Amino acid sequence: MNSQLIDSLKLRLGINGLPYEIPIHPKLVHLTLGLFIIAILFDIAGAIFPIERPIFKFLGLTALRSGFFNVGWYNLIGASIVTFFTVAFGFFELILANPPINQKSDWGLNASMTMVLHGLGGILLLGAIAAMTWWRGLQRYHWRKNESRQVQWSYLLVGVAMFGILFVHGTLGGQLGSEFGIHVTAAKLVQQGANPSLLPK
Repeated sequence: MNSQLIDSLKLRLGINGLPYEIPIHPKLVHLTLGLFIIAILFDIAGAIFPIERPIFKFLGLTALRSGFFNVGWYNLIGASIVTFFTVAFGFFELILANPPINQKSDWGLNASMTMVLHGLGGILLLGAIAAMTWWRGLQRYHWRKNESRQVQWSYLLVGVAMFGILFVHGTLGGQLGSEFGIHVTAAKLVQQGANPSLLPK
């Protein structure tokens, strides 16, 4: 925990080590994940639309191929914007973290190494999502604007590979909360020998 930063900003930290009751970073993480995953899945649905068309027709559903690509594009833009705030709040909360010293995660990493990997991974993922948004925009408005399939197969392959990277990165973040108890109110109370059922008012 950076005591000089806390003093200079005049922060009043709660039992969870944050100036607010509920950590913001984990909430934004789920928004980032949802937007990105939906973007790629809808682009995949648009790419294989000729295969799906008989199914939609059988079910009596009206679906346009361009509609799938619109959902993919706008969700990816949303993911890029939200991810900036996700990483920003992540670093703010990381600076205020007070990790345990003699404890290792299921992956054999201590809290400090997990924090470093998760922090660096967040920056790299922000860059990757921004780059994919740029790539997707070029396809939409330049390279494939007159094509019925708006996305390249290579783009979709990279998107699916990103799912795996997001899983590993998200697991590191989950370990910070669940295994190391960073910014988790109940974990902090247990460490202090208090009853987590009796949250301070």
